[in-house]
Amino acid sequence: MYTLCANNVLEKHGRPHLPWSVKAKLMGVPGSSTGDEFHRWAQLPIPREQFKHEQKEQQSLHFPFCKPLSGVETLLTNLKSAYNVDGNKVHIALASSSEKRNYELKTSRPETKEIFSVFDENRRILGDDPRLQDGKGKPAPDIFLLALQVINESLGDYEKAIKPSECLVFEDSVPGVEAGRRAGMRVVWVPHPGLAAEYEKRADEVLAGRTGLVPIGDEWQLGNINDGWAVKLATLENFPYEGYQIQANP
Repeated sequence: MYTLCANNVLEKHGRPHLPWSVKAKLMGVPGSSTGDEFHRWAQLPIPREQFKHEQKEQQSLHFPFCKPLSGVETLLTNLKSAYNVDGNKVHIALASSSEKRNYELKTSRPETKEIFSVFDENRRILGDDPRLQDGKGKPAPDIFLLALQVINESLGDYEKAIKPSECLVFEDSVPGVEAGRRAGMRVVWVPHPGLAAEYEKRADEVLAGRTGLVPIGDEWQLGNINDGWAVKLATLENFPYEGYQIQANP
């Protein structure tokens, strides 16, 4: 939907549609759809503030029609009531770069709102959360570490604190995969077919968090090629829970 909205404004002002080579750098990065990277490429004949205004108008029109990826509803429902093989409850949180306004637009349809109700209100971390420092959005690990902190702070008296290495991140963006790896968490990458094609020959680098798409330093946080800590899936349908020691009851 971000692409649709951007393309509508680009087309209106005689500019080409957003290619995957550029979109890949924007996905999952807070504020990137109106930031320097986008505008260097777009070369729009209008001020940035006008683009931002027109973009918001498009988002208000189209975001309410967002739908989750195939398999997401079943996955979330199963995880909400799942346990690991040691008998510990699985806890889930949302860590999205979407600002609150956009998140509310995208989940405004009753059926979508119902799907995302599996996330407790205090376990929804959005891109404009005041606890996140400016400039610390994805690919920095902060949003995932904050989500884990929130979970740990709300555990029951007899539940052990969860470690980053015990967490599983679901991501569709390249910077998001890197953020998960930097957080020390396992990652499942479910890219759009267009993004998957763009990175077909670099998938191993994506899974290790080593594309260098948005350089932020601290390379010690990154994974290693083929370390098995991240996987790429074409769909979330029929998710292999057992491979992650999760006992779900579909």
